Amino acid sequence: AAVPDLSAAGPEGRAARTALALREATAAGGWTLLDHPMLVLDVAGTPAFLEPDAVVVHPDGGWTVVEIKSFPMIDGSADAAKVGGAARQSAVYALALERVAARMDPAPPVRHHVLLVCPKDFSNLPTASAVDVRKQLSVTRRQLARLTRVEDIAAELPEGTTFDVRRPAAELTAAVESVPATYAPECLAACELAFHCRARARQAGEVTSLGRAIRGELGGLTSIGDVLAAARGEAGDPDDPAVATLRRAAGLRREALAGVGSPGGGATLQDVLTEEGQPCR
Repeated sequence: AAVPDLSAAGPEGRAARTALALREATAAGGWTLLDHPMLVLDVAGTPAFLEPDAVVVHPDGGWTVVEIKSFPMIDGSADAAKVGGAARQSAVYALALERVAARMDPAPPVRHHVLLVCPKDFSNLPTASAVDVRKQLSVTRRQLARLTRVEDIAAELPEGTTFDVRRPAAELTAAVESVPATYAPECLAACELAFHCRARARQAGEVTSLGRAIRGELGGLTSIGDVLAAARGEAGDPDDPAVATLRRAAGLRREALAGVGSPGGGATLQDVLTEEGQPCR
């Protein structure tokens, strides 16, 4: 198999060199291996540069993504969660390849089976398996289509808003406050402004501070006050599944405490959902 040189200056240059190599390899009609090519995918109007482990060009012109992982494949199977993560990652690469193929005439097929390469039975020997990523491709397309473009976000900002770090602290704080944000505990590991958003969510009593999973289960109940009122039967639609679940859980808790005797200082529902008057992390 041919292995073309993909070196170039900068990510833009490497992406252009990769597109040219794919075009040449497809026209050549032989086996070609592209080692660590550079691909571009438009994400909400902003180019994202991606570097898959490899891409194989088949003699018939088809393209296949190759993903190399360090987790083992034992007796032909691997950890399902890790394989799922590799499939989602490979689907993004395949989607970027489709963008390159769309600019060619005729467009070569990007295969929906990716080649997953892993160590065999904890050894240094590689083994591979084809993974169908059609479901992941469909999900990724929908997610990208729903993303708000950077231009649309910028258009919603008040006139004169700037995030220049050289501006006074009060002005920067006001600028950050002008941008709506939905906090989740996972943000703490990835965003430097997560503490600011957490404080704002706590101050407003938003259920987002409890995590995405709980927020999804609570449906239309968007504040801690709404949740507590629904659990006590003071508010909420009884036909709402979230409200019914909260009331059932509150009733079970009361029965449990009544059966064993509520110990002094026992935690209440308010204590569970709040800490020192603030929503918990």
